[in-house]
Amino acid sequence: MSAMTGDISPSSGLGTWRTPLALIICACLIALLRFGPRSSLGCFVQPMSREFTWGRDVFGLALALQNLLWGLGQPIAGAIADRFGVLRVMIVGALLYAGGLLLMRYSTAPLSLDLGAGVLIGFGLSGCSFNLVLSAFSKLLPPERRGFALGAGTAAGSFGQFLFAPFGVAMIDNFGWQAALTVFALLMLLIVPLSLAIATPPSTSSNEPVGDQQTFKTALAEAFGHRSYVLLVLGFFTCGFQLAFITVHLPAYLVDRGIPASTGGWVIAAIGLFNIVGSLSVGWVQNYMPKRYILSVIYFTRALATVAFISFPVTAFSAIAFGAVSGLLWLSTVPPTSALVSLMFGTRWFATLYGFAFVSHQVGGFLGVWLGGIVFEKSGSYTPIWWLLVLFGVLSALINLPIVEKPVVRAVAQPA
Repeated sequence: MSAMTGDISPSSGLGTWRTPLALIICACLIALLRFGPRSSLGCFVQPMSREFTWGRDVFGLALALQNLLWGLGQPIAGAIADRFGVLRVMIVGALLYAGGLLLMRYSTAPLSLDLGAGVLIGFGLSGCSFNLVLSAFSKLLPPERRGFALGAGTAAGSFGQFLFAPFGVAMIDNFGWQAALTVFALLMLLIVPLSLAIATPPSTSSNEPVGDQQTFKTALAEAFGHRSYVLLVLGFFTCGFQLAFITVHLPAYLVDRGIPASTGGWVIAAIGLFNIVGSLSVGWVQNYMPKRYILSVIYFTRALATVAFISFPVTAFSAIAFGAVSGLLWLSTVPPTSALVSLMFGTRWFATLYGFAFVSHQVGGFLGVWLGGIVFEKSGSYTPIWWLLVLFGVLSALINLPIVEKPVVRAVAQPA
């Protein structure tokens, strides 16, 4: 790559139009589109539940299933992308995502909601996940550009949340929830042409550095036998639990306390807006500070913010303030987490190994959404789950501290 022009060299397998800037812009647009509808689904809980007389546990189960399948599908999608390239996986994921939103629009029973919002969107998110964008960054960009690109991509996803949450609420209020889901589905199809910019070539032993030449089985054994990777994976569980619970249940929680539904949309939007600042800042700071300390501070600060929010009367101001603080910490775990995976194990199986870390994240998301619905239906309150968010935040802050930020020691085969 030429440092002066910023063009990616022909040897990377990219066309001349796919400069680092073009790659980052298209990847950011993908992140914006992919993250927007999914982060706004909590705004559909009340209108759909009212129309079909569903309890929140029905909607909670569908979105919990979505989070779980999104996580379980991620290592599979990552392994396919690592072996055959990102493009075809991204296209299939976008089509499944759009199909799931359309099926959700026509759902009239819990089973069809589970299939659309749960199964199709869950696997669709796996296929067009930002994890694959991170993998493309790791494979196609030079190391000095990756920190900024990771932060920019994460921030773009948050900007999608900022745009789609109030847009979704406005669509629901003016045209109905069915029209909102239809528009969301059509917008997902834009991911298909944008994914051409981040296509990666198939991986073979001939185009990988000697240190990265591993089989799938060997890479997994190495990762799960590495203490720091296991700690990173365990800590990521909390991130999923906290984010999924807040995304799905916070809008309804606010309505329960007499706050207008539109405020819930603006709180989610505030999370997205302030996460732009948080993600870009962390993407830059991680070049100068140990990543394990950054993660520890993020998790502990989330716990403190949650305690402050639930300890005082909830108002529109306090809700938006909580959204702003949460936004600064929202997806800021992603740049240091993904950077640690790349640092420890290289880029050959990055999408796969980050995908397994993401399984932990999504198991947390599944439990956060599902338990939130169950606890509310049985007790009429979200309070026990709020305190679980606090407990998990403190535990994850401690879990990340012993992580060792060094590449694994790997035997390198000597040429004959």
